[in-house]
Amino acid sequence: MKITSTIFLSLLTVQQTCAFTPSSFRPIIATHPTSATTVDVSTLYAGGFEWEDPAEAFDQGVENPFKNPDLMKGEDGEMKIDPARLLGPRLQGTNLYFVGMMGSGKSAVGDVVARRMGTYNFLDTDDIIEKATKLTIPEIFEAQGEDGFRSTEAQVLDSAHAYVRCVISTGGGIVCRMQNWSKLQTGIVIYLDVAPEVIMKRIEGTDRPLLQTENPLQTLKDLLAERKDRYEQADITIEVTEAMDENMVADEVVKMMHNFIDDNPPAWKKAKAKAQAEGLDW
Repeated sequence: MKITSTIFLSLLTVQQTCAFTPSSFRPIIATHPTSATTVDVSTLYAGGFEWEDPAEAFDQGVENPFKNPDLMKGEDGEMKIDPARLLGPRLQGTNLYFVGMMGSGKSAVGDVVARRMGTYNFLDTDDIIEKATKLTIPEIFEAQGEDGFRSTEAQVLDSAHAYVRCVISTGGGIVCRMQNWSKLQTGIVIYLDVAPEVIMKRIEGTDRPLLQTENPLQTLKDLLAERKDRYEQADITIEVTEAMDENMVADEVVKMMHNFIDDNPPAWKKAKAKAQAEGLDW
């Protein structure tokens, strides 16, 4: 079944809202400032290109709200601003990918996170596949087998990762193909780690293709054992307990995201900090 073009067309519906962020490099005819010219110190001229200081272009002065009590809480104890709203400026368009076992809550949590962020769109790879093929996931498994479904899934990820400012929920087995990791690693990967027993309570009685066995719980445990090492390659791991609903998990995701950004600043910020520490004028 050839569905590549259909999948591509279904993704075009988000193109207007998941707009590509243009590069700050703009080719121009090189014009070098003279002594009589007022020079913007944030602009450099080199190699026929005008280059703007990344600090000017990207740094919007947004920091981790969890490390700023005055920003987080007002005098009445109420939160002044949702920390999720501050993720967009800090992420600079970088996509978020949710991975984990079936029933771990990737779609529900991803949708909540995207809505709270405000500037990001939510995509669900399984939902895209079903809309593009006009078949349910179980029907695709029955017609094409797991290998056929994984190929379709890889096509969707290949198209989806080209967009920016998206929160993307992926299928539980997307980590099974190493080629998919090159796409996932263009963004930040978040693993929702949920115990198989908790998952079974959530999805018991559903028609999940891989769980149509005599002992679904054991099958789920076996699948998790096979995939665990790959899930744990994620940038962020959220341990989800039975008591946590999607909003509680989303809260933890937002907090962990802010901390992750602090611990992994962009290269230009590292260079700037090093230069300033050495007494150089950045």
